[in-house]
Amino acid sequence: MAPVLSRTLTPSSVASVPYSPLFSSKLNTQNRLSLRSGFLHQNRVKNGSFLCSGLKLEGGKRGSGVVVRCEASAVAEKETSEGSGEMFEYQAEVSRLMNLIVHSLYSHKEIFLRELVSNASDALDKLRFLSVTDPSLLGDAGELEIRIKPDPEKGTITISDTGIGMTREDLIDCLGTIAQSGTSKFLNALKENKDLGSDNSLIGQFGVGFYSAFLVAEKVSVSTKSPKSDKQYIWEASADSSSYVIKEETDPEKQLRRGTEITLYLKDDDKYEFTEPSRVQGLVKNYSQFVSFPIYTWQEKSRTVEVEEEEEAKEGEETPPEGEKKKKKTKTEKYWDWELANETKPIWMRNPKEVEKDQYNEFYKKTFNEFLDPLAYTHFTTEGEVEFRSVIYIPGMAPMNNEDVVNPKTKNIRLYVKRVFISDDFDGELFPRYLSFVKGVVDSNDLPLNVSREILQESRIVRIMRKRLVRKTFDMIQELAENKEDYKKFWENFGKFVKLGCIEDTGNHKRITPLLRFFSSKSEDELISLDEYVDNMDEKQNAIYYIATDSLKSAKSAPFLEKLVQKDIEVLYLVEPIDEVAIQNLQTYKEKKFVDVSKEDLELGDTDEVKERENKQEYILLCDWMKQQLGDKVAKVQVSNRLSSSPCVLVSGKFGWSANMERLMKAQTLGDTSTLEFMRGRRIMEVNPDHPIIKDLHAACKNAPESSEAKRAVDLLYETALIASGFTPDSPAELGGKIYEMMAVALGGKWGRVEETEAAAYESTESNSDSTSESAETEVVEPSEVRTETDPWSS
Repeated sequence: MAPVLSRTLTPSSVASVPYSPLFSSKLNTQNRLSLRSGFLHQNRVKNGSFLCSGLKLEGGKRGSGVVVRCEASAVAEKETSEGSGEMFEYQAEVSRLMNLIVHSLYSHKEIFLRELVSNASDALDKLRFLSVTDPSLLGDAGELEIRIKPDPEKGTITISDTGIGMTREDLIDCLGTIAQSGTSKFLNALKENKDLGSDNSLIGQFGVGFYSAFLVAEKVSVSTKSPKSDKQYIWEASADSSSYVIKEETDPEKQLRRGTEITLYLKDDDKYEFTEPSRVQGLVKNYSQFVSFPIYTWQEKSRTVEVEEEEEAKEGEETPPEGEKKKKKTKTEKYWDWELANETKPIWMRNPKEVEKDQYNEFYKKTFNEFLDPLAYTHFTTEGEVEFRSVIYIPGMAPMNNEDVVNPKTKNIRLYVKRVFISDDFDGELFPRYLSFVKGVVDSNDLPLNVSREILQESRIVRIMRKRLVRKTFDMIQELAENKEDYKKFWENFGKFVKLGCIEDTGNHKRITPLLRFFSSKSEDELISLDEYVDNMDEKQNAIYYIATDSLKSAKSAPFLEKLVQKDIEVLYLVEPIDEVAIQNLQTYKEKKFVDVSKEDLELGDTDEVKERENKQEYILLCDWMKQQLGDKVAKVQVSNRLSSSPCVLVSGKFGWSANMERLMKAQTLGDTSTLEFMRGRRIMEVNPDHPIIKDLHAACKNAPESSEAKRAVDLLYETALIASGFTPDSPAELGGKIYEMMAVALGGKWGRVEETEAAAYESTESNSDSTSESAETEVVEPSEVRTETDPWSS
């Protein structure tokens, strides 16, 4: 709605309103009531003129419409005292506003039941509050309760309560004025009276919840009886009309003792769904499960009864006398009755000392449809700047679908405002994505919601609430970590989520890092924490070493670890894809920086600088010769200080991807291959001067630098180091060919050729065949009789 910007230069302005049922040319009593309720609900009517806030409106006929004449000085424009600007009044079109409420305000049709039940709860709360000072209001009208009765035959659903009810004036003020909230006025009155205080359990304060009934109803009828009035009134309105009707109830059979009865005449598209008793009960359990008053729904039930079995006499048998007892049988019959659909005391509103562990587990299973007990739970109340109550759980198992790890929208947190369910569809407002596995309920009295009460608005209150929920979750996980067996289950299920927190939540690194667990070179069978790693460190060690690979087996056999294991330095094994990125985001822990042992410039602290300098000087010619042979495949070749048994290794530069990260990025389904060359770290070849192969190549570069065999050996050495270091060769087939060639050279003639042996044996056999055949017949020996002296089966 925008402010009216049109002006007129004449002393008075004329506004024409098109004809509608709300403004009939015949200004009878009913139509004057409609006009008054539509725009001027608190104004007096005198001689066809209407008074509103100092305005004088005169009605008259013009063609088929109604003309309303207003004093220009009072309605469209107001001169400010300084004369520097003009002030304008807002205008609203009632039919358009109603259309927005019905079609644009709510996301789901089913919300109507939540809103109407909330209104009924407010009516009961008002009566309970007022009856403290005036007990006569209660009378003998029965208990404070809400009843919902669907009628499939008539296509209606009726919501009734025994609350405060409404008078004729209340109907005009509350139902005849859009966005006029009786609850809000009631709260304001309580705040003005400081002795009485305020009742925070009142729910509806926007004044539009009632009109959600038109989401599913083509007509709504409200029958209400207030204890302050002797008369009962009926309010009726249709969905496509801007007017409504109020009349007095005269039928004795429909008289209410107290309260309100709302009947919705459902649209054809919604009759089947919302007259189904099980559907109605499901909506009550979902949205209004914990309203502080009992809610009864009309349900079909079955019971077993005993009936007399009538047997017909067979031919030839006498009819049994009437006094004899007949046989009885059981029969199941169906009947309709009221059934309690809610629990009036939610678990989070109770004192945690009074709730047993089994009750928490039962509530968790029932609320979230789980079959396993939770690993841990916490029940707390936060007071101060933001007040809310919450019960949160760590599930017994991880989500079956891996997409839940990366999807911030989950159904795990159920938000209640004053015990009325609002939503469970959040996009990270209450919990960050890496804690999306946490399940629970949050109930607050003063959350900032939009008018439809379906969306949580961004505000400082929400940020504070999120911060406190995250802290309580970390406290719960930390407490769970004190038991190794329980925490092992937690880590197996949710370890990836915690590691994701290292990447996404830098503000909570101090809370996340102690929770991390890894395998290491000294603990290959059991996970250890970073605290345990630091405690086991040598005093001179100033870094936390790690290696990232695709499996635990690859990490154990990696050539990068040779010298570190020899010096008894523990190395963490990062074997999951997320591990390397998580550690890189942490950078340090307890003033110890994280160091990747697969990257250049590895410092081990106690190296022999003299020997290292001598090796570099001695092998500088070899390094230059190998770099010349390999060309752009490597950035440089240098002597290594991390190898003890392997001849060489390929390490990554300080910047760019490691071999493990390069492998992961290549495996991305939707990865951008154009960035691979840009982000790929430079490769540096490090050689072990103590290895025989390197010594042979050192001799070759001095004595035969142009030898083709030496050059092929350098190429094969590079390709082999490429695989051993975790990289992927550019041409696996070419590498295979080189290996076959080297095997042929290594094995050729070592045991003699099979073909030559067979040929020699064949020739000797031919030369002796004639003499042998003449002297004696060849003896045939069965295979089973062949035995050798060393045959283990001969005995």
